[in-house]
Amino acid sequence: MNHHIRSSNARYPVLIVGGGLAGLSAARSLRSAGVDFQLREARPRLGGRILTADASGQAATSGFDLGPSWFWPGMQPAMAALVEELGLATFPQNSDGDIVFQRMSREAPQRCRGMRQEPQSMRLVGGTGALVQAIAATLPAECIRLDSRLTHLTLTKDGIDALFAAPDGSSETVRASKVILAVPPRLLAANVSFSPTLDASTSARWRTTPTWMAPHAKFFALYEHSFWRAAGLSGTAQSMVGPLVEIHDATTASGEAALFGFVGIPPVQRKALGRETIISASVSQLTTLFGSDAAAPRATLFKDWAADTLTATDEDWTDSAHPTAGGSVWGDGRWRGRMSLAGSEASSSEPGYLAGAVSAAQRAVQEVLQGLG
Repeated sequence: MNHHIRSSNARYPVLIVGGGLAGLSAARSLRSAGVDFQLREARPRLGGRILTADASGQAATSGFDLGPSWFWPGMQPAMAALVEELGLATFPQNSDGDIVFQRMSREAPQRCRGMRQEPQSMRLVGGTGALVQAIAATLPAECIRLDSRLTHLTLTKDGIDALFAAPDGSSETVRASKVILAVPPRLLAANVSFSPTLDASTSARWRTTPTWMAPHAKFFALYEHSFWRAAGLSGTAQSMVGPLVEIHDATTASGEAALFGFVGIPPVQRKALGRETIISASVSQLTTLFGSDAAAPRATLFKDWAADTLTATDEDWTDSAHPTAGGSVWGDGRWRGRMSLAGSEASSSEPGYLAGAVSAAQRAVQEVLQGLG
């Protein structure tokens, strides 16, 4: 292993940590303002919790959303504006047809008349990953570094030194005037050390802020055709019987048929049961709800975000709460003016949604631009 530590000769006006929607949105805004930046992402890919995958589960330019898949243009104007500016095509979440309910195992599933969604959930053609690709395409490749995990931040007299670790064990120090942390606060509290240390109230707030998606898991069953639609069903189901509590049509804009469900089993129990047991039980449940055509999917996908160490911490295994909007102060006085939080959880509106990531990034960029004068 190479444990060599090197220092970057360059000094950046702004360093962005995190290459999810918040970090990319911040980068896009800084570029529009003519401000130089460098963006660092711990994963070998951009997108963070946005992950569009193909039938084999690999990140793809079009496919199935293992992370967030919906947005609501009427309620989320900043998100709607971003999608329009990028020229991305959208389509409505399918809700045509009846809904299936099953409350108890001894009762057969009940078929009920579906209702029009209000407000209408919208999806992106190609998957939510299309948003990541479109923003990344507007940014200079030399401004982005993947496989670069932040481990330490040091406040200096004229800025911040950030220490990053690479997969090969080497480390690099990057110097910047301002830092935008586009990462969940709880993940920062667990994995990044600060010099000087954060004050107790700031540290406590970061640790107790739930990370969106972190406790959850999603299951997909891919089929040759959307047989449920042919049967007059929307693909929406709610069930108290089996691992999946809420099920929806996940068919892509290009017509790749799929159903997906949120797994209702807590993370600790999911780990004990194991992936294959959950997948098998999920297919069995879909067969009960939608009939024998559901019994033989052409492929299945299972993403447990609690098992993703770049998303979840130990606290997320027992805390399934959704982040709530709080005050705008996320750093103590010593760090204020140097460091801004921009992850979705730090948004004052719709924290824990795609729209929250966009609005948090806008606020962080405004703070930085004011500080840079």
